Formats: sequence, C-alpha cells, structure tokens
Amino acid sequence: MKFGVVIFPSKKLQDLANSYRKRYDPHYSLITPHLTLKNAFETTEQEVVHFAEKLRQIASNTSAFTLKTTKISSFQPVNNVIYFKVEPTQELNQLHHEINQEFSEQNLEYAFVPHITIGQKLSNDEHSDVYGSLRMKRFDHEETIDRFHLLYQLENGSWTVYETFRLGKE
Repeated sequence: MKFGVVIFPSKKLQDLANSYRKRYDPHYSLITPHLTLKNAFETTEQEVVHFAEKLRQIASNTSAFTLKTTKISSFQPVNNVIYFKVEPTQELNQLHHEINQEFSEQNLEYAFVPHITIGQKLSNDEHSDVYGSLRMKRFDHEETIDRFHLLYQLENGSWTVYETFRLGKE
C-alpha cells in the first residue's frame, strides 16, 4: 500500500489553492491542497502500525507552529510545478527531518522545499504563461499548524486520511 505524510492547511488557504488547482493541477480531484512532509512510500498495513506509533511520538514532542506563505514560486527547470512558497521554519524543517528519519532507507528525491502545489504537469508554454501572470502577486497568509496526517492511497488513485496526529502533549 502507498502512504504519505502531509499537513493540510486551513480551509481559507485550501480554497485559494483550489481556485488555481482546478485549472492547473490534474491531481485536483485526488488530494486536498497540502504540504508534503513525507513523499509517497510503499509499506504493509502491519508496518504502518509501527510507523504510526513513531509519528505519535514525534507529534507529542513537537509544538504547534506558524505556517506562512507570501508568494508563488516554481520548480522550473527541474519540473513545471507552480506552488505557494511556504516560509521554512526551524519547527517545520525539524518535523520533516524527524519523520523522514524513520524511513532512512528511502532516499529523498529532492531537497525539502516547503510548498503547496497549485499547478503541475503543465506544458512549457502553459507554465511560462501561468507563472508569469502569478509570480508578481503577493499571497500573504499566516496560520497556526497544530496537526499532520498519515494518508493512504485508494485504488482509484485518491488519497484519504489513515490517522491524524495533533502536535504537543495531549
């Protein structure tokens, strides 16, 4: 089974992201706007129980933190992804690091760049057009993050929550 770990932002930020995703992201119907903490990985249902326990420990030792976006950015020329840039914080980087340490045998494909995707799999021309029109806009948004989620992928390709982990001591 495929699993992943994400942060879902507030409804306000999700609505803003979806206003772009429905036009520019073919994964729009498969997953809610999110910030990926652990990329999709294969594991068994038995192994994920152990992983979930580790995530519970990490969550209990992590305090709520601020998520802040200010602008649109892109991963081009590596790939044609357009995203809300999330300002990296020590808490967010530490959370990402601790979660990914649990699966240290899996190499990270890219360096951790906190972001919320709003467009992907665009042609070069479409990417240039969309990014050119959005990159000068400011997207000032700030909110408190107090949980993250372990997701699993359904047979139709969509993702759903396996378990939610609240940050801080319960």
